[in-house]
Amino acid sequence: MFDHLVEQAARRGLLDLTYCIDSTDVRAMPADQDASKCYDPTDEEYYYGYGCTIVSTGQKIPIAAEFTESKQAPEETAMRVTRDALAVAKPIWMVGDSAYDTLDWHDHLLAAGVVPVAPYNARNTDDPKDIEYRVEDRIEEHSEDVQLKQLTLDETYNRRTGVERTNESVKDCGLGRTHARGRVHARAQVFLALCLRLVVAITNYERGDNPGSTIITV
Repeated sequence: MFDHLVEQAARRGLLDLTYCIDSTDVRAMPADQDASKCYDPTDEEYYYGYGCTIVSTGQKIPIAAEFTESKQAPEETAMRVTRDALAVAKPIWMVGDSAYDTLDWHDHLLAAGVVPVAPYNARNTDDPKDIEYRVEDRIEEHSEDVQLKQLTLDETYNRRTGVERTNESVKDCGLGRTHARGRVHARAQVFLALCLRLVVAITNYERGDNPGSTIITV
């Protein structure tokens, strides 16, 4: 159902040329024995529950997602969700925070003709590069004729707040806290919330209202 609604949103032109990827927390009830204690690096606190990695675009439109054990998802999750997003339509830009500063993620996107924009993270190196974004280094491996301006990268990265707004809008639809018990039921509730967000966006578009609104005015 989620994939079908994403396709319907794409047919209506609700996607744009910038995709953003991010992970968010999914809080669970204490009685859910499948959930676990997770760390939220953004808020620097622990919570009990799961996580969800989301790719969004346009006006708070989720187009790919994966339910995860915690907010801090492995690189394999980012790669799968990225591939799912590119299968919907190919953007020009793909934006993520420094957690997505991995060579595989960048090289996969560049090979697909998409420019990844994630801040350079100098972790695990004694000789950090003099760059702000990893793509400044990787683009040379893929094309000698392409140059990226710092201002353009900065302006593109600032669009990352779009996925944060998407996360909040999906939480308004029920993503924030699951009342289901067990991983299977929690995952179902998460994707139900994602579907509901798409239904609201498509309905508002069809009625000539703002697709980015989180409510339907009757």
